[in-house]
Amino acid sequence: MRILLGLVLSATILLSCQRSSSEQSFDSSKVPRASPEEIDRLIEAFIFAEDGDTIAIPAGFYNVKTQLILDNKKNVTIKGAGMAETVLSFKELTSGGEGVKLVGQNITIEGLSVEDAPGDGIKSQHCDGITFRKVNVTWTNGDKSKNGTYAIYPVQCKNVLIDACIASHSKDAGIYVGQSENIVVKNSLAFGNVAGIEIENSDNAEVFGNTARDNTGGILVFNLPGLPKAEGRGTKIYDNDILSNNHVNFATALNEQPNGNTVTQIPPGSGLILMAAKGVEIFNNRIHYNKTVGIAISNYQITGFPTDAPNWSPFTSDIYIHGNEYKRSAQLPDVTKEFGQLIAVYNAHGTGKTQDIIYDGFWDKRLSPDIKTNPMNVCIREADMSQLRFTLFDLWEGEENIKSSSDYAPFDCQTEVHTQVRALSTR
Repeated sequence: MRILLGLVLSATILLSCQRSSSEQSFDSSKVPRASPEEIDRLIEAFIFAEDGDTIAIPAGFYNVKTQLILDNKKNVTIKGAGMAETVLSFKELTSGGEGVKLVGQNITIEGLSVEDAPGDGIKSQHCDGITFRKVNVTWTNGDKSKNGTYAIYPVQCKNVLIDACIASHSKDAGIYVGQSENIVVKNSLAFGNVAGIEIENSDNAEVFGNTARDNTGGILVFNLPGLPKAEGRGTKIYDNDILSNNHVNFATALNEQPNGNTVTQIPPGSGLILMAAKGVEIFNNRIHYNKTVGIAISNYQITGFPTDAPNWSPFTSDIYIHGNEYKRSAQLPDVTKEFGQLIAVYNAHGTGKTQDIIYDGFWDKRLSPDIKTNPMNVCIREADMSQLRFTLFDLWEGEENIKSSSDYAPFDCQTEVHTQVRALSTR
């Protein structure tokens, strides 16, 4: 069922916010240009890399016109002189998608920047042991819709560590970990993307110590249908700053995908969104000034896309939200997207009110005929729920009869979410 509200409303979009102290900003045009010979040596180092090698990339701006691919290597380190010193630019790359592609075991990439890849910035696929450390990936185009899809993009990997990285201006997700297992994303910054940090169809992930700001949506945990890994479970999101994620949504629809592009539906002003997520704990985060909603607990039905897929469920379940700090924006909620219209207009606190937590109210009716029995085990135990704006929606009867309630009592409970990824955080 798709929620088609058909509202004609207007909203003010604020695109600026305070710069995070953890951001390392620099002008790459001032970095000394590498010579053609130095660029050739860099390309050859990737082509001829052997197991156990370190590919040292000296300081300089490298105008690379071909992809840099490391294919099925073990124990290789790619090391630049620093984010602001070693810059790999793929602005003139005319074929291929990602700028850097890494496949292998125990691969580390650190101390460099990647700019203007035509597709993804750095993609790692089928890696067992992949570390991104102090890596900056961005785009410098004026038209953001022409930017690449993902900045830092491990997919179908095991033992993933993303530490002290910066990802910006992706037209999908800045830091995206998909169909992977055993994941740590820590001490990193994602800004100016459609989605800041996204964990999708992945098992056993911890996301902590990060700043997600000035994205359309700050942090996402999704399970999408039709992927090689059907579902993921077990994510902890804690000690993050999820701030002012009010950026206009500049994602472009992917018509070739049967289910479209889900991030195009994210309303600006979304702090944290769960969609068909399983086993997620959200705690000790600062969720400030996201103008539409702090945390959205949603099910895949809200997209209007088909919900039938093998070994996959459209429902969000086993969620524990506690100990977070909320501050509301002075701006009006976004109404450029239908999900934002739902939140802004039909919430239980009055039109135009930012919500701290919403639950779209879909549940598996095979488990119970009444959502008040909490069949999906959604638990919310913040310090003072009576002071939060919580809305439970009832959307089963369609847009002609949308209901909402501020009664959080059915969800006042505790549950347990288990992860075991600490060894990665010190790797």
